[in-house]
Parts: sequence; structure tokens; C-alpha cells
Amino acid sequence: MSKSVAIIGLGYVGLPLAIQFAKAGVRVVGFDLDQKKVSKLNAGESYILHIPSEDVSNLKEGGNFLATCDYEEVGKCDAAIICVPTPLGAHREPDISYILETGRSLGPHLHKGMLVVLESTTYPGTTDTDLRQALEETSGLKAGTDFHLAYSPEREDPGNPNSKVAEIPKVIGGLTPECLEEATHIYSKVIKKLVPVSSTRIAEAVKLTENIFRSVNIAMVNELKMVYDAMGIDIWEVIEAAKTKPFGFMPFYPGPGLGGHCIPIDPFYLTWKAHEHGQPTRFIELAGEVNTSMPNYVVHQVMEVLSTRKKAVNGSRILIIGIAYKSNVDDDRESPAYILWKNLAKRGAEISYHDPHVPVIRPSREHSELAGIQSTDLTPENIASFDLVLLATKHDAVDHQTVADHAQLIIDTRNAFHDVIKDSEKYFKA
Repeated sequence: MSKSVAIIGLGYVGLPLAIQFAKAGVRVVGFDLDQKKVSKLNAGESYILHIPSEDVSNLKEGGNFLATCDYEEVGKCDAAIICVPTPLGAHREPDISYILETGRSLGPHLHKGMLVVLESTTYPGTTDTDLRQALEETSGLKAGTDFHLAYSPEREDPGNPNSKVAEIPKVIGGLTPECLEEATHIYSKVIKKLVPVSSTRIAEAVKLTENIFRSVNIAMVNELKMVYDAMGIDIWEVIEAAKTKPFGFMPFYPGPGLGGHCIPIDPFYLTWKAHEHGQPTRFIELAGEVNTSMPNYVVHQVMEVLSTRKKAVNGSRILIIGIAYKSNVDDDRESPAYILWKNLAKRGAEISYHDPHVPVIRPSREHSELAGIQSTDLTPENIASFDLVLLATKHDAVDHQTVADHAQLIIDTRNAFHDVIKDSEKYFKA
């Protein structure tokens, strides 16, 4: 019987899972390479907006949780669950280096009977080939014989108060039937409904299918937005009416582009693997083209709106509201707001931003030149000083009424001002 679990990677996926296991009375070792995160967690502090520090401090008081940077502590556990990033490379090729590095680091600490589960999104075949090889080569043990290996895709929905780890059905695929049985056993301690599938590759494909479904449907409404805009039709009103149909329709909403660590990335994992097998993915790639073109559409709208005041982008002061990729979260990974920022700045605009959840732009590989820039205050005087306000992400903590009252021009990509501004000459949807 598994009595202790190590969670490798304490980010938006790993930390909620660690909390859930600890709450269930399972001893949890949380591993992360970031010493600052480890120190905060051991002090009972959270570093993720939608995870209260109270949840973390309760873990410490319960005595079931230890955060560490030491793989030796991981090796003392009965199971290790890997929740590390899987970004894209410079040419949009899958980058599974974090998975492989974790496998090589974990391997020397594996022991017989231990369970290793990968939760990171990746292409089919990663678990039973790439990760398996990394673990076997560094441990001297054989997967499926000496230790158990499985894949179970994460299904986190950050910022959604109705999204609870225990309530979301868990798909699990094992390398062998025994691997599946062991993984099912450990997850049954914290997840109410388990969905076993026949292999790790099936489980990997499930995750990609879920997110490609979203990507394709978002692309459809993004394209419809542009088509209907040309016809003078409000896509948001269309969707509100269409979603009253009790069957055959599921609402998706347009925006300035895709953000987060899943939807902009996951489809490319499948297209890359499909090309390896000589299979085209025209539909998926077309959706990607539509979604990645949306920031250009918004920038064009900015140019058009400024021209109504006889102004050019060059020299205009523009305030972007919302740097996080999603409402009410502090996660700015792959945020389209950054693409809007760079494209407008290239045209000579002076850009500032406001985001109550991202007070300072964090260092990143993609936007290193913006690191350290601070969020500006939404005072009436400050708002009025900008030539245009561009809303990229809707946050409940933003006072949209104050923005509406004092902004010279507003471009709204999220329908955030729908109930605040009516028939105003300064308000435009994009």
C-alpha cells in the first residue's frame, strides 16, 4: 500500500495536487528546483494567487508535507508524480527536456516497487519510450518489472472556483496492467472518479484531444468574430443567444489570442508527432493559424480606432489592462497581451499595463526585456492620460466603471465593458 507521494514540480498543477494528497492524510514530499518556492512553502506561504496561504499553512500544521530541493527525499517515497513544464522550442517543436532531466535525476533514487507517474502534457509515446529510457538508464531498474510507470494527464482549471482536484475525473494509463493498478490505487486516495484506459499512449492522446478540441472551437469563434464584425454583428450577443440551445451547441468565446500553458502549445505536440508518422494535420494547423493571427487583428483595430481621433499608433500612449492570460489568475505564460504589447511598441506606441494579479512582470525567456516593469495604478487622472485603453484580460478586481468613465478610447477584446458602456463613441469591441 502506497503511504507517501512525491510531487515533482510545485507549480499550477503540482501544488494543488500536493495539497489534495496531504489533506487526504498521505505524506507528501513536494520537490522543486526553485529554492524560493520551497522556502515559502515550508514557511506556510503560497506563491500562487488562487491557492490561499491558509491551505499551505494547514499542510505544515498537519505534518504531512515537506518541500525540498533534494531528490533523496523523493526517493524515500512510494510514488513520484512528475508535473514539470513542456514548452515549445524556438521553431515550435516539442521540448520535453524538463521531463527527461527529471527522469535522469530521479532514476538514481528509484527503488523496487516505486510508482512513477507523468502528468505533464506531451505527445503519445513520451512515457513508455523517452521517460522510460531516462529512468531505466539511470536506475538500472526495469519499468513494469522493478518499478511501475504510468501517465495521468492533469486537468487543472486555475481561477475557476468550481474546479476541485478531488471532483475532476482522472484519466490513468499504465505501462502494464500492474502499473495501472498501482496508479489507480494511489490516485483513489484523493480523486473520486478514476477513468482507467488501456495504455499510457491512450492517456497522452486524451489530454491532447481535450485541448485541441478547445483550440479548434476557439479558432472558429475568433474567425466568426472577424466575419461578423465586418457585417456589423456583435459576436457576443450571437453566442449568448446560441447557447440557449439545450443540445448540439457548446459556447466558446473569442479573444485577442491564446494564452496559458496548454491551448497555445498542446496542438503542436500532436502535429509534430503526426508528421513523424507521415500524417497531415491540416485542420489543427488551420486553427492554430487563426488563433495566432488574432493579435494582429487587434493591433489593426487599435490603428483604426486611433484614426477616428486623427491619431497614429506611433507616439500614442496605450494602457493594456490584463497581462495574465486568463481572468482572475496571476499566470502570464504565453499571454497574448505580451504579443499585443510588442507589436504596438514596434509601431512606436508607448505601452503601460495594469494587472492587479501581476504587479511586476516576471523574468522569462520570451519577454526578458519587459522584466521588472510595474503595473500602473488605475486612477482617474492616470486613465485619462492614455490615448487608448486596450483590455486584453478581464479581471473581477478591475474597476471597469472607473475605466469607462475616464478613458479617452477603449478597445475591449473580452466583452468586459458590455454592462458598463452603452452606445458610446469611445467604446469598441475587437
